[in-house]
Amino acid sequence: MDSLFTPSSIAVVGASAVSGKIGNTILTNLQNAGYKGELCPVNPRGGTICGLKAFKSASEIGHPVDLAVIAVPRDSVLGVLKDLIETGVRSVAVISAGFSEVGREGWLLEKQITELAEKNGISLLGPNCLGLINSSGGVNASFATGNPLPGTTAFFSQSGALCVAILDWALEAGVGFSKFVSLGNKAVINEVSIIEYLGNDPETKVILGYVENIADGRNFMEQAVKVSMKKPIIMMKAGITAAGARAASSHTGAIAGSDQACDAAFRQSGIIRVDRLEELFNLAKAFSCQELPFGPNLGIVTNAGGPGILAADACGEYGLRMPSFSSSTIAELQPMLPGYASIYNPVDLLRGADADRYRKAIKVVGHDPVINSVLVIIAPSENMNLKEVAETVATCASEICKPVFCCLMGRKNSEEARSVFAAAGVPVYDFPKQAVRAMDSMYRYAVWKGRASRTFEIPDRDYEAAREVVDSALSSGRSELVEFQARDIVTAYGLPTPESDLARSGDEAALLAERLGFPVVLKIASPDISHKSDVNGVWLNLKTAEEVRNAFWQITAQAQRLKPNAYIAGCLVQQMASKDAREVIIGFRRDDQFGPLLMFGLGGVYVEILKDISFRLAPLSVEDAGDMVREIRSYMLLKGVRGSEPADFDAITDVLIRMSCLADDFPEIYEAEFNPVLVSSDEALVADARMTIVELPSAGEKSDLIIDEDLSKEA
Repeated sequence: MDSLFTPSSIAVVGASAVSGKIGNTILTNLQNAGYKGELCPVNPRGGTICGLKAFKSASEIGHPVDLAVIAVPRDSVLGVLKDLIETGVRSVAVISAGFSEVGREGWLLEKQITELAEKNGISLLGPNCLGLINSSGGVNASFATGNPLPGTTAFFSQSGALCVAILDWALEAGVGFSKFVSLGNKAVINEVSIIEYLGNDPETKVILGYVENIADGRNFMEQAVKVSMKKPIIMMKAGITAAGARAASSHTGAIAGSDQACDAAFRQSGIIRVDRLEELFNLAKAFSCQELPFGPNLGIVTNAGGPGILAADACGEYGLRMPSFSSSTIAELQPMLPGYASIYNPVDLLRGADADRYRKAIKVVGHDPVINSVLVIIAPSENMNLKEVAETVATCASEICKPVFCCLMGRKNSEEARSVFAAAGVPVYDFPKQAVRAMDSMYRYAVWKGRASRTFEIPDRDYEAAREVVDSALSSGRSELVEFQARDIVTAYGLPTPESDLARSGDEAALLAERLGFPVVLKIASPDISHKSDVNGVWLNLKTAEEVRNAFWQITAQAQRLKPNAYIAGCLVQQMASKDAREVIIGFRRDDQFGPLLMFGLGGVYVEILKDISFRLAPLSVEDAGDMVREIRSYMLLKGVRGSEPADFDAITDVLIRMSCLADDFPEIYEAEFNPVLVSSDEALVADARMTIVELPSAGEKSDLIIDEDLSKEA
């Protein structure tokens, strides 16, 4: 990767003397960026291009080059790459388009250049990319317009068009970059390799990224965890809708989509996720020039009440706190401000505030021991010397030794003041919410960096017993295991269940109920009925043998009428849960990119309506499982309200850990669901379970998601 970003020699294959052509723009950009190494234009006509001797082919150069930038028609790329390999090239950026993004023929060609690069140990960027920029090294191997300023922020993007737009914006805004990379089709170099490289790059302080898909989810998470402990990674993931996802037959499958998996992956990897490009650079502005806060306590100094209230609202929306000032701080503020000014948090300096009033208030608030960071809001007034106020705030920020952010309301006549803040390293925002969002992200990242190591537990389980059930289902062609079939796996994984048994007649159900003890529950048992409530297949609180017999015949008859093709095995007779039991759902669905995505939330039939659920990716740590439980809005119902006993949280965590272990052990289980899990003050019982099983491709067999080379062009 060093040969890609700090090459001692660069060949531009497809260089052109014609202004406006991509090969000409790349060569000109390298010269204008001040590249000090050897530049080798390659063009079949030879001659001189941009004042440099042009070689007719890569082999004519006569010595290895560190980096080759290929900008030739698609069908010539493979031949050029072979020539470059003969010369000993170390890295290649393929600008040319027309590969996997356009269809089968391009996909096959991309596969060939990928295999060739990997076989010869070449770092290959692209194809179909804008190129790359290393500002400090004078490398602008791209066809973008202009050279960005040097900076401490690195940016990588899957979209070349987005790169062009961002570079154009950066030039106007004066934003600098350490590295700027267009990934294109990610044939070899992808987000994983770029994050790994930037994590070790001493010139990069903040990593920004835009992706549309992540190819190797597990490897991505592993690398992101390592890097995010050293420097912040801020990313935007596009393509968040569930359109095109395969149909799901469970509550879990209906709710758990690829975006939830991506969100969980970012959360568990320490990546800060944003939804808008504006946020991406707002956060980069903060992280690149301010130290991390030691806590969530924010002090606000403003000269306008309204913006102060907006900032307070934003603190409530995010995770920051606005504590009361210490008594000594209030005592210091009181004599220096007008009697009708607010001396509490937020401090309102009133509209007539000048630079001196800002200076006094910021110093006092900034030195309060309970305050971890300061937000200064400036609403320009008719008599305010905005530049003087900015200089005063910047000076105070350098003396406080705590993060200081500024919100400068309005754009007119504020350029001088903004330049002052930029030079002093004080991030400035247009609106209070933007500033609070950035400060909250910094605090959350500080918490992430300071967190204790995760605890992973492998529970005892009878793997062979579970394997027998799964293999039996696959050999018989069953793709679904409903409760009376799945409970053998549940038991094998040490998960407690209410005592139950299968009855094939009303009399047998009554006998089982008497043995279990009244009251009992009756549930339809059919491998063809996934959701029992759809056929009124669950009857609760049956207190006598006669009620059980009657329920059995009504349940089976109605199921047969509503599902005439379903095989009815009978009814499951089950103990009733204790009265204080609450229903939760625990499930997982296998994501194509990241693996098993676990979910937790309130259970029963309302899960899809309320959607009060949390997500994490397997394998779950004990801490992850605990966080899942605490994240749902209904957490207080489990904790206990109005005298009710709190749920057994250790038991819930144990079920989550065992579900995570099951998901990792059996890739054949595509999705599984325990719904409901009956949670009381002293236990968590898996009252119902179902699983979807798929046949895995055998060794060497291609997945149906991969294009088959033998398919005809028509197919």
